[in-house]
Amino acid sequence: MGLWTALTMLMATNLTGTKAKAASVSSKTPLAGITLVLADLDGVVYRGADAIPYAVENINAIEGAQVAYITNNASRTDVSVATHLSELGLRVEPNDVVTSPQAAMGLLRELVPAGATVMVVGGDGLTSELEKSGFVVTRSAEDSPAAVVQGFAPDVAWVHLAEAAFALKGGEAGIPWIATNTDWTIPQARGTAPGNGTLVSAVHTAVGRLPIVAGKPEVAIFEEAFTRYESREALMIGDRLDTDILGANKAGIPSLLVLTGIDQAKQVLAAIPEERPTMIVDDLRGLHEPYPETVVTHDGAAVVTTVGTATVRLEAQRLTVTSAGTSIDRLRAGSAAIWNSGSAIYALEVPAELYS
Repeated sequence: MGLWTALTMLMATNLTGTKAKAASVSSKTPLAGITLVLADLDGVVYRGADAIPYAVENINAIEGAQVAYITNNASRTDVSVATHLSELGLRVEPNDVVTSPQAAMGLLRELVPAGATVMVVGGDGLTSELEKSGFVVTRSAEDSPAAVVQGFAPDVAWVHLAEAAFALKGGEAGIPWIATNTDWTIPQARGTAPGNGTLVSAVHTAVGRLPIVAGKPEVAIFEEAFTRYESREALMIGDRLDTDILGANKAGIPSLLVLTGIDQAKQVLAAIPEERPTMIVDDLRGLHEPYPETVVTHDGAAVVTTVGTATVRLEAQRLTVTSAGTSIDRLRAGSAAIWNSGSAIYALEVPAELYS
């Protein structure tokens, strides 16, 4: 049995019977069989400049697996990210940081000649990687760039987006355009702010075409990590369904959604198949705790789903919580019941206690 199949079964173990059986707690933690942990940063390790509770100590406690930090944020270099993580108390070197600009360089080398002039919309994270890769950096469309690479930086303004549009000239026949990522939002200490996806969308509206994407949820950034660490026995830890979890599913690796960032219970329950995580935890203490199996039984026309301390019953398109348990087990059981129902969430009656 492959690693992906085995871990997926933790979320959906289908058994039949006349009554709901108590769910067993697996002795396996989410780290079982994993040799490479890929951790997102914003919303997983830190929010703004500050560490998220329980993140640092539980990442440092990982044994038997390499840890890499995989981030779509293109505004900082791997050195600056590693410095920040070290200041938070993590044991990390710059080479442990896998960035979307680094993934973009791999794509760029396939599209333009070595040493070509490339126009940048973004910050030091992009310019540093371009220079290390031997490309000539420009900020002006008048320099006839061979490609445009766009990433997030807090100071990106209309003049930069307009310059990118001038360089791309519109239409599919234009020069290559690579976006480090298309995250719509980015978590900050003060709340949720617009991300690179909003800036890319502005250029897209002007030029009438879409970029090639290097970061999550596309596989280029995952391939960069797999190659660097020579392992595909990986677990992706993320806080976003549409980037971290979708990307892990595209890359064929299991995922752990942690509820310390963007997506919360409502989004999890309503997740489309491509964005469903293998496992869900409240915070990173869950990395080292046995992960409960999902047990599905039948009671007449009802389907009963039990995860750890919580049980949810689905009958006639109506979900009821028959054993509340802990909030995280309740979410796990509710998610499994909805995901296995074959119905979209809007076709079901879902009690508020599953997501409140």
